[in-house]
Amino acid sequence: MNKAIIGIVAKYRDGAEKEKRADSRIRNEVKQAIFDNGAIAIGIISPNEKMQGAGDNWLDYNDKIDKENIINQIKLCDGIILQGGNANEAFEPFIAKYCYDNDIPCLGICAGQNSVVRGLGGTTFKVSNPEKHNQPNKDYVHNVNIDKTSKFYNIVKTEKIRVNSRHKRAIDTCPLLDKVGFCEDGYAEVVESKCKKFYMGVRFHPESLYKIDENMNNIFKYFIDVCNN
Repeated sequence: MNKAIIGIVAKYRDGAEKEKRADSRIRNEVKQAIFDNGAIAIGIISPNEKMQGAGDNWLDYNDKIDKENIINQIKLCDGIILQGGNANEAFEPFIAKYCYDNDIPCLGICAGQNSVVRGLGGTTFKVSNPEKHNQPNKDYVHNVNIDKTSKFYNIVKTEKIRVNSRHKRAIDTCPLLDKVGFCEDGYAEVVESKCKKFYMGVRFHPESLYKIDENMNNIFKYFIDVCNN
C-alpha cells in the first residue's frame, strides 16, 4: 500500500553564537508522529536564503516569496503540516493559502494555526495572560470545550479535552474558518473549514502528547487517513 507523504514546513532558526549559521528546523516530535502513524514525513523548506519574518502583515512580503519552488515542493505531498515556533515567515501563510485554494489537507499547530488563519485574511492578538498559556514544561494546562457540530468533534468524539499550552498569541478574526474549540479564557483553540477535506489549526501541541493521549494521536491518524484518500 502506498503511504501518504506529509510535508512538514521547516522553521527558520538562527545559528548559535559561535557558529552563526542558521538552520531550517523540523521538530522531531512532529516528524515522529507522522512516521508512527504510518505515513512518510518530508520537509518543505524556504527557498530564500534569509528569513522573511512576518506576522499579520505577511502580504507585504508577497513579491519576495519564491512561489514556484515552494509549490513544486508542496506538489510532492499529500498533506501539509505547519509547525509551532517562536516566529513565522511570510512563506508559511502563503503555503496555508495555497493548500486552502487547492483543497490540500493542512494542519496548523500553534504558530502554524496563526499561518492557517493569516493565509485566509485573518488576524491574531497577544493574549492578556501569557504566564498562564505559555507553560512549555507541563503536559496538561487547561481544558478545551469542543463544538459538537464540528469536524474536530468527529476526530476526538468528546466535548472536552485536556491540552498543553505554550503560546503568547491567539486568533482574533478568521473570516473563512469556524472557531470550534475554546479554552476557559475564550481563546479559540481550534479553527477549521467545513468545506475542505481537512483544513484545521490547533493552538496546542498534539505532537508532544500523541504517545500518551488517544485524543492527540487521533488528530494525526485522521489527518493521515484523509491524506491517503
